[in-house]
Amino acid sequence: SNNMATNITWHSSHLTRADREGLLNQRGVTLWFTGLSGAGKSTLCCALENELFANKKSTYILDGDNIRHGLCSDLGFGPGDRQENIRRIGEVCNLFTDAGLIVLAAFVSPYKVDRDNVRQLLDKDQKDDDESNSNTRRKNFIEVYVKADVETCEQRDPKGLYKRAKAGEIKNFTGISAPFEAPENPELVLNTSEKSVEECISELMNYLREGGYLS
Repeated sequence: SNNMATNITWHSSHLTRADREGLLNQRGVTLWFTGLSGAGKSTLCCALENELFANKKSTYILDGDNIRHGLCSDLGFGPGDRQENIRRIGEVCNLFTDAGLIVLAAFVSPYKVDRDNVRQLLDKDQKDDDESNSNTRRKNFIEVYVKADVETCEQRDPKGLYKRAKAGEIKNFTGISAPFEAPENPELVLNTSEKSVEECISELMNYLREGGYLS
């Protein structure tokens, strides 16, 4: 764009991310929940938020519908707008993760390249954090594939969107009239058509504990 700012300089804080994480007694990280509408992304995020809060951890949910009320209210659902939507969310996740928060991001995010771009953004600064031992390098981006087939999501259809999409009232609807590219190597796969919410939350909490994010 011709309107891009060029005469700008990054101003660094006197506090480090480690300082902020030390105050919060946790490690900043983004858990990126991807999957079809109705798969259970928002449900799992809300349940995990409650569990983390009960364990005195600072967390924040970024939900697809909520974000489109404000930050991304100018975007539609075509491929280009979906890409920009995820790009903006990725930048927000990067800031919140740097602040030391445990970010729970619930977005359909149907395109692999967009999710991978967010991963690269969040993990780009980690190479310098632990040059001595790459095996202990923590991840800033944890991809959680909330798996449920279209038929299951259609049966749930909590917002009535599948019915409207099939009637042609909603264009570019993922799973019906637009594609969903399933993650190839996610950190976690939670099949919500087979597992209960409680089982999924237990798996998520175990992953965070074992990864050292909760202390």
